[in-house]
Amino acid sequence: MYRPIRFICTALAIGLCAVGVPRHGLAQSAPGASHPRRLQQTRTELESRLRQLEEMASQNRGGLSDSERAEAAYIRSRLDEGDFHVGDRILIAVEDPTPPAVTSSGPVVKSSEQQLSDTFTVGSSQELTLPVVGVVPLHGVLRTELESRLAEEVARYIRNPVVHVHALVGLAVTGELTRPGYYSVPVDAVIPAVLMSAGGTTHEAKLQDLKIRRSGKTIWEGDELRRAIAAGSTVDDLGLRPGDVIVVPHTGAGGGLHQSAYLISVLLGIPVTIYTLTKIF
Repeated sequence: MYRPIRFICTALAIGLCAVGVPRHGLAQSAPGASHPRRLQQTRTELESRLRQLEEMASQNRGGLSDSERAEAAYIRSRLDEGDFHVGDRILIAVEDPTPPAVTSSGPVVKSSEQQLSDTFTVGSSQELTLPVVGVVPLHGVLRTELESRLAEEVARYIRNPVVHVHALVGLAVTGELTRPGYYSVPVDAVIPAVLMSAGGTTHEAKLQDLKIRRSGKTIWEGDELRRAIAAGSTVDDLGLRPGDVIVVPHTGAGGGLHQSAYLISVLLGIPVTIYTLTKIF
């Protein structure tokens, strides 16, 4: 599972160097880098970090730095509100130990496990509405707690269920792509995987000016974004939310930049496809 990820990052680093990212810049931290794989943190880890920050605040006459205060507020919000927002997509797979039943008229009768094995959307009250199970509140639930939370609910209706859960984020991908559109991707997908979900970039893609926008405002761009991508930052690491837009601009310049964008697309094609299928299914 990890081989494709390493290949992705290596290929992208090569491509980004070709479009002018300074080599030393790849080692620098991007915004949000203080929370690597932040949605993979457990409640115990978050509570421990919050206590550490509160102790630092009480011991330091000058208090916490701006970034530390922001981190403390972020942790409190997660512990209270949870990790799921309206529009988040969640893929659930419940293992079915019995073969599907067939009626006398022919159509297959879905088991409870089959009905629950689908992709569901978080509703306006931070809830999932599932067949068989009903409404499952997700307020206050962390991403690391999701699978056990849903397994507990499913176990009320199915004996000893084996439940697999993958949280997805719906992102719009626009511009110079083969299949621009709206895609639900795993939170641990890297940006090249997202671009390849849309068929990869075209010859006219200007990856140097890649941007990520939210509600009409640019939240990631330029050197900071290129360094984050080259470092293998995921959708989670970048703090992306449902509805965020990845914009691949068009370039009027010729030659090298076209070839660099195309090279990245070719290099990433096969490994990203494998990675995406592995992570989702």
